[in-house]
Amino acid sequence: MTVTARELALDGTREAAALTAFLGRLIHYDRAAAVRLQAGGGALAVFGRPPSFEVLAVRTARLTEPVDLDVTVSAGELLESIDESAGTLTVPAAVTGPPWAGVLPPRGGWREVPGLPDALALRAVVSSAVAEFRRRDEELAPEARTRSARDVIGRDIWSRVLGDTGLPLRVVHAAQSLGFLHPGAPVALLEAGSWLRLRTPYGSVSVRRAGAGLLSVTPA
Repeated sequence: MTVTARELALDGTREAAALTAFLGRLIHYDRAAAVRLQAGGGALAVFGRPPSFEVLAVRTARLTEPVDLDVTVSAGELLESIDESAGTLTVPAAVTGPPWAGVLPPRGGWREVPGLPDALALRAVVSSAVAEFRRRDEELAPEARTRSARDVIGRDIWSRVLGDTGLPLRVVHAAQSLGFLHPGAPVALLEAGSWLRLRTPYGSVSVRRAGAGLLSVTPA
């Protein structure tokens, strides 16, 4: 763990507001969420893992000066430390990181994978999948509408891959739920080793390929 700064100056109030929104969405899915912070040069990367999706999400923010930082902290404490009007945040005390925090996607070696639809089409795919989940859930008899039954439906829907890309639909769902998929914004699918990464200007979502650590998921 490397920490050489306690207060970080973000590059404007918009950076602070975007980071606030991302942390708020993570906490919506897990009030006890932890995030791993990494900074090198003039950018801060905030990694989180919303449990409803079992993916790794990252939001970056520009800093006004170079910082050397690598620490895992409470997402809630980090959110509370952000001063949007001043564009600053205070790095909370380190916490014992969850297992995922020690297995992040590679920093380099990514190459683009063709065949990814645009952001508007991806949002439509998610809407269709959510509608299917709700329909199948409503078709269950009241006594059969259990968490395990819903998990089965969720695994069936969100483990499907998008066309020939190999990207599980739960990655796209996570990207939309975390505020990364904006109509008209560029999107790209990248791969590096066993990892796939859906990248947008607002954040990225990464996942291990099938057979390399994919877990089950219940739709949010």
